[in-house]
Amino acid sequence: MERRRLVAVSGNDGRKQIPAFLRVLWVDPAAAGPTGYGVVESDGLISRMVHYGALFITAKRRKESSGAALQDVHALLSRLIEEYKPDAVAVEAVFAALNVRTALRLAEVRGVVLLAAAQHNIVVHSYSPREVKSSVAGYGHADKRQVQEMVRALLTMEEIPEPSDAADALAVALCHLQAEQTRRRFSLPPVAKQAGRAGSAAIAGLGAVTTSLKGAATRGTYLNLSSLPRIVPTR
Repeated sequence: MERRRLVAVSGNDGRKQIPAFLRVLWVDPAAAGPTGYGVVESDGLISRMVHYGALFITAKRRKESSGAALQDVHALLSRLIEEYKPDAVAVEAVFAALNVRTALRLAEVRGVVLLAAAQHNIVVHSYSPREVKSSVAGYGHADKRQVQEMVRALLTMEEIPEPSDAADALAVALCHLQAEQTRRRFSLPPVAKQAGRAGSAAIAGLGAVTTSLKGAATRGTYLNLSSLPRIVPTR
């Protein structure tokens, strides 16, 4: 009886293909609290934390003008993009707000994130909170502490990232890295760049949301902002 052997098949040139390097910036928009951000990079085998933190805007600064906080967020994002040169920006796809006022503030900050990415011609990817938790912690309803612990383990960090907003940012960056590595591993078609239209779409979306909210109750209202522009679907 003839015996057969299974031999691993590599690239066409007989050499093992080296995964492409990828760096991701993620931002955790906030209506009133700190805006978390994180930069994570991977060579396809190992992921590491490059930089993370949170932007705290004082009450005094917010009172200076209605757009002061948004200006600071935009300046931060522009500086991070220019300094770390990420290949992609990742944000949460769905926002849920307790009242209309909070919802509008979240929409404004999200619009600034999309605008900054569009100005630097960087593609934006959106992920739901459940997708992020499932990818990082293996459970779609994991709490913040569990997410922080898994982020620390996956990035081999000595300490748990604080504050939790920064840990959330790193978690979404890891989620995108895993999704992108899967796409490359199975030779799936690349996602078309749409960052050039992100800024105008965000502005148009903000206007539509503002108009639709006129006359709505400001208390006891649950609003889902999934109608805002979803730049790149991941699935």
